[in-house]
Amino acid sequence: MSLSDKKATTETKALYRKLNTLSKKGFLFGHQDDLAYGVKWKYENGRSDVKETAGDYPAVYGWDIAGLEKDNANNIDGVPFEKMKQYIIEANERGGISTISWHFDNPATGKDAWNNVPNSLKTILPGGENNKKFTSWLDKAAVFFLSLKDKNGKNIPILFRPFHELTGGWFWWGKGNCTPEEFKTAWKFTFDYLQKKGVHNLIYVYNTGGFASETDFLTNYPGDNYADILSFDSYQNSNDPNGEKFVREVQNQFKILNEISNKKHKLMALAEAGYEAVPDPKWWTGTLLKAIGDYKISYVLLWRNHGWQEKEQKMHYYAPFSGQVSEKDFIDFYNLDKTIFEKDIKKVLK
Repeated sequence: MSLSDKKATTETKALYRKLNTLSKKGFLFGHQDDLAYGVKWKYENGRSDVKETAGDYPAVYGWDIAGLEKDNANNIDGVPFEKMKQYIIEANERGGISTISWHFDNPATGKDAWNNVPNSLKTILPGGENNKKFTSWLDKAAVFFLSLKDKNGKNIPILFRPFHELTGGWFWWGKGNCTPEEFKTAWKFTFDYLQKKGVHNLIYVYNTGGFASETDFLTNYPGDNYADILSFDSYQNSNDPNGEKFVREVQNQFKILNEISNKKHKLMALAEAGYEAVPDPKWWTGTLLKAIGDYKISYVLLWRNHGWQEKEQKMHYYAPFSGQVSEKDFIDFYNLDKTIFEKDIKKVLK
């Protein structure tokens, strides 16, 4: 296994090797925005809903840099970029790993990522009317990635998951809004441009929504020299209270992905997952664990713990917190040998 960035830093190569070793022992547990806020708190040093239930931080931390392209001080979820940088540095110091997605605005309309006007992606390609604008966005991302340094001044390696959920039509880069060739060109352009800017601390995560076959998964795949981890996102919905559909879908997709990963010598992951408000008290060991099954995956990342959502008038969270109905089962899940949280990383690697 080797990284697609041939000039990847020593630390980035080491992380990739580490992920490979860990995936043979179990899977890393991740959580979006874990250190920034939880169900009833915001920006309190050292806090984490996951840590307050399991006694340990997640092994993987998810972040999103949408807003960076507009020079906003805060990202799409209100997290100040300065704080995000601090959280990534702190997590890295403890041995944690960070992954970054980017819900960037539609460059053709100026509206958000969900403004899925067809042919918007075409405009960012070389020669397109928004290529310069997109390039300026990548310049800002490059500055951010290169600003992530450990105490020795080394760049912190990041799992970068651009153009995510590409098999769904809900984002401007998604299915039906561009051709596979246009998508591949956009991906390669992003990959090459960031490296040209001296960014060599990224491990590239190719990510889809649902897919039904190998062909389906690989339709927009830019090639083995442009991606390092193969992944998809899957959520359990309220119309599936027992999680049977969720388990079936995740298992079916891992079956396909496992064959692809073995052929291509790539790691695989469930890059986003969850059941909103986790109403099932046994969800962790009863559903999520079953969905992953015996597949050797690198990590699973649960979505964010936003807390109360005024607009929808409901609680929005995906990881348990103190007193939540699935808390006890989450502790059982944490105690399993195959679930790897932050402190477990060093133990497992011994």
